[in-house]
Amino acid sequence: MENNHIKIITKNRKAWHNYSISEEIEAGMVLVGTEVKSLRSGHANLKDAYGRIENGELFIHQMHISLYPFAYYDNHDPERKRKLLLHKSELKRMDAKIREKGYSVIPLKVYFKHGKAKVTIGLARGKRQYDKRHAIKEREMNREMDRLKRKDY
Repeated sequence: MENNHIKIITKNRKAWHNYSISEEIEAGMVLVGTEVKSLRSGHANLKDAYGRIENGELFIHQMHISLYPFAYYDNHDPERKRKLLLHKSELKRMDAKIREKGYSVIPLKVYFKHGKAKVTIGLARGKRQYDKRHAIKEREMNREMDRLKRKDY
């Protein structure tokens, strides 16, 4: 199947820098009408967002979806917690990893797939400062190698 039915709204670029992501899971989101309209116009931010399991359900906290400017009344709260839709087996497996191994749930990207709002969440473990420095050093070395290869040809 082709990806022409997917419209990416926002990505959490810092997540890959601050965390090592071990697993990615696609989840649906429970939204109100003005949130969907605001998302369709691309007004979302995942900067400080995180997921938390409460009463057997997964919620995303501090995900900012801007107010919809054309709603006269009954606009949504931009940073309310939003329920994510997952299969029970995925939730149980995720809950076990979070409790045992110290993983966190971090949203990686928000997009529309076949007209439905989806979020990709990652099971993440925080990187130490020296891990971040090592990753930056490695990336710079790879860039330099690519530059040299291009120069030779």
